[in-house]
Amino acid sequence: MKKKNLLLVFSIILLASCTEKRYEKSATFPQNATLEEKLKIASHIVPSPQQLAWQELETTVFFHFGINTFTGREWGDGTESPTLFNPTNLNTDQWCETVKNAGFKLVIITAKHHDGFCLWQTKTTKHSVAASPWKNGEGDVVKELQKSCEKYGLKFGVYLSPWDRNAVSYGDSPAYNQFFMEQLTELLTNYGKVDEVWFDGACGEGPNGKVQKYDFPAYYNLIKKLMPNAVVAVSGDDVRWVGNEAGFGRDTEWSVTVLQNDVREEAKISNEKLGISTTSKELGSKELIEKAEKMVWWPSEVDVSIRQGWFFHPKDDARVKTAEQLANIYFNSVGKNSVLLLNIPPNKEGLIAKQDSINLAEYGQFLRQMYAENKLEETKTWKSKQQCESKIFDVKKEAKFNVIELAEDIRYGQRIESFSIEVLKNNNWETIAKGTTIGYKRLLRLPILNVEKIRINIQARDNFRFKHVKAYLAEEFISKPIIERNKDGMVSIKANENATIKYTTDGTTPNQNSELYTTPFEFLSKGTIKAIAIYSEGKKQSDVQSRDFDIAKKEWSIIARSDEELHYEAEKAIDNNENTIWHTPWDSDAKKHPHFITIDCAQQLKVKGFVLIPRKDMLGGIPYNYDFYISNDGKNWKKIIANGEFSNIKNNPVNQEVLFQQTETLRYFKFVALNEVENNAWCSVAEIDLITK
Repeated sequence: MKKKNLLLVFSIILLASCTEKRYEKSATFPQNATLEEKLKIASHIVPSPQQLAWQELETTVFFHFGINTFTGREWGDGTESPTLFNPTNLNTDQWCETVKNAGFKLVIITAKHHDGFCLWQTKTTKHSVAASPWKNGEGDVVKELQKSCEKYGLKFGVYLSPWDRNAVSYGDSPAYNQFFMEQLTELLTNYGKVDEVWFDGACGEGPNGKVQKYDFPAYYNLIKKLMPNAVVAVSGDDVRWVGNEAGFGRDTEWSVTVLQNDVREEAKISNEKLGISTTSKELGSKELIEKAEKMVWWPSEVDVSIRQGWFFHPKDDARVKTAEQLANIYFNSVGKNSVLLLNIPPNKEGLIAKQDSINLAEYGQFLRQMYAENKLEETKTWKSKQQCESKIFDVKKEAKFNVIELAEDIRYGQRIESFSIEVLKNNNWETIAKGTTIGYKRLLRLPILNVEKIRINIQARDNFRFKHVKAYLAEEFISKPIIERNKDGMVSIKANENATIKYTTDGTTPNQNSELYTTPFEFLSKGTIKAIAIYSEGKKQSDVQSRDFDIAKKEWSIIARSDEELHYEAEKAIDNNENTIWHTPWDSDAKKHPHFITIDCAQQLKVKGFVLIPRKDMLGGIPYNYDFYISNDGKNWKKIIANGEFSNIKNNPVNQEVLFQQTETLRYFKFVALNEVENNAWCSVAEIDLITK
């Protein structure tokens, strides 16, 4: 009996010694803690059950749908008439079936965007579907989508914009916060289980005197009370915005970060002290941890749209992201320790458009094929005994692979700082890949390999746990050609070296009997060029690549500009090269706005609008508000647009197409930037163009 008791005590002691201390969601470092002690604590911060379940979804969907769908805008101003909202064939079953087949697990509806128009039967405002002709004012988009989610086994989330450009109480902080919480209460009590609440951080108010202080802690408490298992993004404590809307996560992505949700004052002070923000290159480095007082589990979400904009615009029909582009986004979001939030905007009918559906189906099939078989022999979970460790994995006999998946068991935290992968060739180990963080999932794309063994080498902050190591064979996409035109109107078409290119210049669909591309050719007029790449002696061919061009800028010239930096001259705004930019001086040499550029088109043109292409690296100078002038003599000017707005240009720097109220005749035009998205004094433009009739 004594021996049994002694054995029991020994077992309890052994179990206790093997149990690791964990900190759910956050940990504050002890005063005077060393870097080594801080790294140990950081390694033991873990996600909440809700965060873990969210991460395991991997891919989620945004449905941007509302009054903007019918006005053609990205950010409405709240003055739109509810009578404009009238989808003729709204079918949320079609939405859900489409995204379910593409592998998505959760959908989020823009229940209210910045225009304040509500897609549900709300008691808080008349600016809603109740005032629309759709279903005689008795329709409820939120309810229909929630029911469809139940039918197709999808989780359900709501987007509710804190910024409301329609609400009378906006700017009266206590009154508006009460109004907002009433809307939140309706959504969280009348629509079944809500798995995610998404708060946008956008706010363009201030200059007009409307300064609203959002009571986010009160919002969070309300959500916790009504939907305790929901995660809150991205102005929330559960999910962090990755820092761009381009579809790409960081190469070094820590889910346990020194960055905190700065809607709280103490977190804002901490972030400023560390000199970091959501757009910082790295958020969990040793250098930052050494200076930090606290760390949190705050994983990243990569949001991007399948189209150019977030709402549906017919002009984007030819620019829907292909299955290949969607796959690249998947590898660079989910494959870099993030969750993908793909926006798929329904059209005016209330349906996901045909091309969007086709591309999504092809993308879903690609992932199903890739994940169909693990090419490695089965192995047990890898639990290390030290911080630096290697392990060999056997490849199935004669199996080929071109993707390797590494996955930490994040129930125990994120600990791996770096890794390398080797393959055994001719009895020698050859390094084929290196990287930094792993986290929930890291995907490595490689040339097709046929080897017997791979070796994974790990350097971690503490003893680590792998959930699994797997290898897959992903099908190669047959890439479409790339069509470009320079300022002189010379068109070049590029494809893989072993491809033959056939093209058309009259907008018709090319085939294997179309014109053969050999050298650049002149194309000065407005029109559409289409091309295909043909492989394997005509046995395979790419999808059609289409490129719309307006008239060439061959004779255009800059006749005036406010300023320019050396090597960033104003001429670069009309050189038809999106990789070069006009930039005014910055830092100590910067002159305040407005900044302007004046262009002579060398001929009279009938013009419907203009296009501004912002710099793609998002590093600064991007204009927000602007004026636009036209002239026929370069002396007398007519202001066509006063205080225009490039709505979401800061986060989504896509081509900004602006239509005039009527067709205008001009030879000269002037673009005036009134301010910049970050309130910097300088201005930058990658390209500016006209939309001719």
